[in-house]
Amino acid sequence: MEESWKNLPEFPRFKDLSLEDKPILDLAFTRFPPTISEFTFTNLFIWQKCYQTGISRFQDFICLFSDKGKNSFFFPPIGESNMIECYRTLLHDLREKGIPPRINRVPEEVVSLIDWKSEGIVAEPDRDQSDYIYLVNDLIQLQGRKYHRKRNHIKKFKEKYDYQYVPLAPEQISECLELQAAWCDLRHCEADPGLTNEFTAIKEAFTHFGALGIKGGAILIHGKVEAFTLGEPLNQETVVVHIEKANPDFEGLYPALNQAFLQSHWSGYTYVNREQDLGEEGLRKAKESYFPHHLVQKYRMTLR
Repeated sequence: MEESWKNLPEFPRFKDLSLEDKPILDLAFTRFPPTISEFTFTNLFIWQKCYQTGISRFQDFICLFSDKGKNSFFFPPIGESNMIECYRTLLHDLREKGIPPRINRVPEEVVSLIDWKSEGIVAEPDRDQSDYIYLVNDLIQLQGRKYHRKRNHIKKFKEKYDYQYVPLAPEQISECLELQAAWCDLRHCEADPGLTNEFTAIKEAFTHFGALGIKGGAILIHGKVEAFTLGEPLNQETVVVHIEKANPDFEGLYPALNQAFLQSHWSGYTYVNREQDLGEEGLRKAKESYFPHHLVQKYRMTLR
């Protein structure tokens, strides 16, 4: 266990995840490179208000807990040593509290390590949470017949609009938030808890933009921000795109933003993780239209 991890409360005690935990989690993710999109400090932090995320340690593991009453769950513990004991302890703790025992978003490589069934633990695939992984070069070059439609959309966009792609700077944050508010008005975010939570996460990301160390990009049309995106490295080979928003009035703006962001900042990476579709049909169709290289399968672990 790293010395800094000892500052965390010992399980079953937890504290709310906060900005001061960034060095601890950054170090943990360096030691144990993640494959799931949830496991960057930025992602955990900006969604903390939604998930009510707490942090603790159990032996040599960091434990993250979403404290949502009957909908509570643990994220996969981060660390090494006795994984079976850790998973079993967390699941039994929930059961003893009268909460359905769940460890969610468990990556396939963890599930395949152990014969979990013989340990009284069941692993069920959770397709709606699977991350879409693409080759960065594919999404920059957009070569071949399968990307013909994407190329056409971008070509029409570039011919029609006087636009500029820029790395996101602090002075553009207020414009990004105005765009997000307008997007939410159009989509009636107040009637959709998922979109409301996303707006909260975006505000958290921009409020702590400098401290989080994430990169962003924006497309300006006639000098006004009409699209923005945020991302960061997930591991040595993979970048993860957390947020992508564009004014729907401009056809081709989304693919133009995606291409420019990767080309400008992430061409040295092999893969881009564009996160999950949450089982939403439109989102699934949009993600599949970019022809993923593979999916990162995630599982729900429960007690038998």
